[in-house]
Amino acid sequence: MNQSTICPKFEKAISIISQRWTALVIYQLLSGPKRFSEIQSSIGISGKVLSDRLKELEQMKMVRRKVIPATPVIIEYSLTEKGRSMEPILKSIEEWSQQWITIDSAES
Repeated sequence: MNQSTICPKFEKAISIISQRWTALVIYQLLSGPKRFSEIQSSIGISGKVLSDRLKELEQMKMVRRKVIPATPVIIEYSLTEKGRSMEPILKSIEEWSQQWITIDSAES
């Protein structure tokens, strides 16, 4: 019996996208740089989890963290070229969801 194998790079990409909140964080940053609190309030994520996701995305070189010296200090997050390259994928998922996903009142 011939069994196909999954490409390790494809498997890693799916692992990244499917990690809870990661795609939503990237999606929020597609519109431009945002502060931590803006991301947090737009997707309803806990501060700890958001901090962890942003650190992971920064380590993967998908997100850039910029410290703006002010009082108080301002920290902005934006997508790198690698992170921005996810845009067509996320937009395709968005289009697919608009056509095929329904939200029941029980799910809300």
